[in-house]
This record gives sequence, structure tokens and C-alpha cells, in this order.
Amino acid sequence: ACLEVCAEFRNPVALITKSALVTRDRDLLADLARDHAAVVFVSVTSLDTDLAGKLEPRGARPAHRLRAIRELAAAGIPVGVMVAPIIPGLTDHEMPAILDSAAAAGATTAGYTVMRLPHAVKDVFLHWLEDHAPGKKDRVLSRVREIRGGKLNVSTWSERMRGEGIFAEQIRELFSLAARRAGLAS
Repeated sequence: ACLEVCAEFRNPVALITKSALVTRDRDLLADLARDHAAVVFVSVTSLDTDLAGKLEPRGARPAHRLRAIRELAAAGIPVGVMVAPIIPGLTDHEMPAILDSAAAAGATTAGYTVMRLPHAVKDVFLHWLEDHAPGKKDRVLSRVREIRGGKLNVSTWSERMRGEGIFAEQIRELFSLAARRAGLAS
């Protein structure tokens, strides 16, 4: 209903989603896209179906997200991929494959965010690491702290989505190279 109102008044819309259900509204989004008033970003955390299911049990699986990119692009809707969140020491190595897969599905632009662990999210993720990746817990937390100035979360606007330091710079460089190679604008 909100998209219908936006379409009626030609109000620009930008969506970021982890859900493949966004394709249900492709007719409205395509209508807006004809006036350069719509863009959709689909977040992909991992291409590993098992890991994705553990990380985001209620989220669409990677193949469904890529199919959504393909369907949106085929409908003429500008679509991008968000490699998000990148979990240093757990999913960062997947970035090139995610970008290549999204580009092959029709994405034309890309972005990324690096995981941060604010407030209660920290406790949930620490518990998740204990249950699903205990052997990687120390490395993941060490890298997050390295990127976050020794903390698990930094709220400063300019730093919170990308981080700082050598690991953040490595992620930035890998993203830039992989996006350029895949033909994706950042």
C-alpha cells in the first residue's frame, strides 16, 4: 500500500532488503523505475546456504536473493547488492564471489557494511558464535575489535558502517577491486 501511494505521487523509493518477497511489488517498482524513481538493494551476507541459514534463519536463502536480483533487473528496476554485514574472519572472504554472483544476476551497483555489535545484538551474536562457530569466535571478535578501535561497536556516523584500521582497509580494497572486476559501480 505504501508503494502504491509512492507510485501514485511519483515519490522516489529506495529499498534495502534481505527478503526475496520484494519481487511481489516489481510492477509498482518498475513503474517508478521508468521515471528513475526506484532502486532496490538486496543484502547478501553469505553464499553458503548452511551458514546463511544459521546466521539469518528467517531470511531468504542466498539463491532466493540472487533470483530476486535477477527478476528485478529483468523488470527494468535498477538493482544493487549490499554485501552486508561483512563479518570479519567469517564471511569477508566471500565478498568477491557475492559480487560476481550478484553481477551475473543483473545487479549494476554494490555497497557493503562491516558488522558492528551494538547493545543487545552483541550478546545475541556472542551466543551465536558459541553455538555455531566456537573455533572462529576469538578470530572474529579480535578482527571486529581491531576494526572498531578495540571495541565491538562504534556509533560514530562516519566510522560505524566501515570501520578503521588495517583490516577495515583490507576489506575496503578487496571490495573496490572485486566490485570493479565484476563491473559494479559502488
